[in-house]
Amino acid sequence: MPFDSSLRKVMRRRLERLYPGRANECLEIIGAVCRKHEPFLPQHLRRLDQSEVVLITYPDQIRGEGEQPLRSLRRFLKEFRLQRLVRALHLLPFYPFSSDDGFSVIDYRQVDPCFGTWRDVRDLSQDFDLVFDLVLNHASSQSAWFRNYLQGCEPYASYFLEADPAQDHSEVTRPRTTQLLTSFSTSRGPRHLWTTFGADQVDLDYAQPDVLIEMIDILLSYIRRGARIIRLDAVAYLWKRAGTPCIHLTETHEIVKLFRDLIEALAPGVLLLTETNVPHAENVSYFGQGDEANLVYNFSLPPLLLDAFVNRDASHLKQWLRGLSEPPRGAYFFNITASHDGIGVRPLEGLLPPQRLDRLIDSAQARGGRVARKRNRDGSESAYELNCTWFDALCGDLNDPALQARRFLSSQAVMLALKGIPGIYFHSLLGTPNDSEAMRASGIPRRINRRRFQLDELRRLLGESGSPHSMIFEGLQRLLKVRVQRPAFHPESAQEIWELGNDRVLAFVRRPPGAGDAVLSLVNLGQGRESIDLGRRFGAGRDLISGCSFPGGPVPLEPFQCRWILIQRN
Repeated sequence: MPFDSSLRKVMRRRLERLYPGRANECLEIIGAVCRKHEPFLPQHLRRLDQSEVVLITYPDQIRGEGEQPLRSLRRFLKEFRLQRLVRALHLLPFYPFSSDDGFSVIDYRQVDPCFGTWRDVRDLSQDFDLVFDLVLNHASSQSAWFRNYLQGCEPYASYFLEADPAQDHSEVTRPRTTQLLTSFSTSRGPRHLWTTFGADQVDLDYAQPDVLIEMIDILLSYIRRGARIIRLDAVAYLWKRAGTPCIHLTETHEIVKLFRDLIEALAPGVLLLTETNVPHAENVSYFGQGDEANLVYNFSLPPLLLDAFVNRDASHLKQWLRGLSEPPRGAYFFNITASHDGIGVRPLEGLLPPQRLDRLIDSAQARGGRVARKRNRDGSESAYELNCTWFDALCGDLNDPALQARRFLSSQAVMLALKGIPGIYFHSLLGTPNDSEAMRASGIPRRINRRRFQLDELRRLLGESGSPHSMIFEGLQRLLKVRVQRPAFHPESAQEIWELGNDRVLAFVRRPPGAGDAVLSLVNLGQGRESIDLGRRFGAGRDLISGCSFPGGPVPLEPFQCRWILIQRN
């Protein structure tokens, strides 16, 4: 659909809410931007099914001898034929940047030459759908945009959000313990600017239409370059208004809706993913009424799943899963365990008793992890995320490689089997332990979970028979091969938690829409053997992971074992 009258009508209404009295002016400029990109935008519908799996990786995750990292990454993925098992590739920011491992962007429209070129990105799109980050809350203090702001050059002189330091900002929600405002010298004298995530990441001012128009242009250019999912980074903090917490404001939701309107009209099939590491009820607000994000991170899942394994007790995880509301039609949870940012604990608010949260934090610290904190409105600090690899957070108390691999794979099997679309962080492919040396050398706690590899080193690690790395890599491939073949794992398949009266075992059923066999997922969270009687409810079944058949009666579960039981319809 072109930028026609119906789209213009919707856009005008949204723009009037954002910029009263300026909607027509903004609409004409946005229309010109859209017409520039429209002939080059994909016009295909994206069919979602159980093969929809996303691999999340840094652009320089792998380095080979004599080639750019994006080429080494493609070489590794093709060598191990991961394109058969993973449909989409999330390339974390590959633009020129100054800090935060890519999330302080210097130039949104270029590939950092240290990583490769746009041609390398295009080559990856031959085998995978691509996910790009739109880092839209802030830009680098070393960007041309910011240099022009400092010099007072238009339109950049109004791109960044200024503030009066004498004003009361105590109500503002803070995701960090750093100062909210940073002073800069400009051609107009000293100015205090919002720096929500740190002094090098200067907040953009979306109250200025030029900023929104710039981001629309970048958004559409990413889709032209092959992005099939756009991740809206830190989107919750986008709009600021005095006297409010400056998070989840109505204007922020209106911008997400505006992006959705544009994409559905100009590039149907492209999906929006919002990144809002906040309590669950706030997080799912970005589904809107089915008119905002297509995908929302299921941020409460990782810490609840970790809690269940650490305490060998699935009660809190099951309670949350039973109460999980269905997303609107055509919207889905994006399920993860690990990510480049660690394991957020703010999404546990209201879901875990305080003593249980303290135990989870203590466990991560005992296994070499760190705790990142945020500043609260009363000036106190509280835990924001755990900086620890998923492998050490989950398996750091085990010395047996086989048990480590089994426990790790069971956690991935739960995530892969739950309703939604799964995302696998690169380090979950092989169970990477904490990179404590990189954390200490850089002074950046998140580096504990961002290790880079040489290609030959990675080949050697995966070739070590009997190591947890090779067992996890091979086991995860087996899980993915099963998943992509079973309609029960379709994102829209029904999900039901099975209450066993035994909190050491998590059990849930996925039933495909229409005809098809259900799959019962069973996972033993503890170190003792368990036995689950399929009984009259399910009768006979076959474990899709091990191949074992069960004619009825008890199904044995070894310590930390997961089974996917195929339940055939009568």
